[in-house]
Amino acid sequence: MGMGRNLRLSKSAPLKTAAFTRCKGLAQACFSLATSHSPLVTSSPRGCTNTPKCLPWFAVNDFTPLWPLRNPHLMTIASAFWRRRYPRLPPSVPRLFETEPGTRLLAECHWQQNPREHPTLVLLHGLEGSSASSYIIGTAEKAFAAGFNAVRLNQRNCGGTEALTLSLYHSGLSSDIRAVLLELIERDALPAVFAAGFSMGGNLVLKMAGEFGDSAPCGIRGFAAVAPVMDLATCVDALIAPRNFLYNSRFVRGLKRRMLRKAKLFPEIYSRNGLERDMKTIRTVRDFDDRITARFCGFRDADDYYARMSAGPLLGAIRRPTLILTAQDDPFVPFSIFGDVALGANPNITLVAPRHGGHCAFISREKGEARFWAEARLVDFCAGVLENSPAK
Repeated sequence: MGMGRNLRLSKSAPLKTAAFTRCKGLAQACFSLATSHSPLVTSSPRGCTNTPKCLPWFAVNDFTPLWPLRNPHLMTIASAFWRRRYPRLPPSVPRLFETEPGTRLLAECHWQQNPREHPTLVLLHGLEGSSASSYIIGTAEKAFAAGFNAVRLNQRNCGGTEALTLSLYHSGLSSDIRAVLLELIERDALPAVFAAGFSMGGNLVLKMAGEFGDSAPCGIRGFAAVAPVMDLATCVDALIAPRNFLYNSRFVRGLKRRMLRKAKLFPEIYSRNGLERDMKTIRTVRDFDDRITARFCGFRDADDYYARMSAGPLLGAIRRPTLILTAQDDPFVPFSIFGDVALGANPNITLVAPRHGGHCAFISREKGEARFWAEARLVDFCAGVLENSPAK
């Protein structure tokens, strides 16, 4: 399937059966499926819909949102408050990873009985999330049930770990997840490792994938990103738009509280008095990045931070199978950012873009395990990579 053909996915055929078959020499991974269903949206070189540069992409129609949640804001908010249980996920084993001198990350690990005989999926949350975020636990449960070891990783300072590092966390610290993957491969001798991130975590995973380029160890088998904020400036501008005031306010409150806790732990680095004055003037995530992130993380200002730490410019260097899953109606990850030429020209990247889904939500009308659609598709992708390219 090239740019001149419509790309379709049958509603009746789950992604796992498609097996993510790869077509040599083509610009995009393709699904070998026959279908009589029309996709929600199709793309062609002469008539793109919602994608500015005719990027080859998959307009999937096997995701049908729960009817009351077709509004992206309702979908996003509902996913944050949805009461969930995880009966198939056993208790986790905590583990600390030292990613650089003086910095440790806490992970909650779910190991199969013989970990070295199973693939491993490392999961990274978004801004102000943690290893306890529902989408992280839900994906871990699905991965474990599919035979994966599941590692729920906290970013620096998240999940109550402010005391484990002197520094702050931000959207460019791809070196942290890189260090975790390398330790799992080199120290634990795990044979097949995947990394997947959501939102901010998605930017970090894609940035790391691009930085690896041709040098990724053979034990790293693939990457996945759900609603990645891979153009930080564009996504933050969307986030702070008036229509998104609820999300912006929530993030700002969380960032301020975390920063004040950090200052209490390390007053010699973060002067609490001056910090409290800054807190009073911060109203948006961009304000926070301009006055706090840039100041303490070595950037000139927010614009410098966004330009240097966005994963978008590195997409062309990715050399492992990679899934990017996003909703066209995401409230603050504009679909336009996925029109990058490098993304479309890279045969290792598969973009899946349902019309609905909100931000990292994708609550399906189906019940049971099929309810949270993106979590299942992510695990299916990793399983499909293993099925079609077994380790030699």
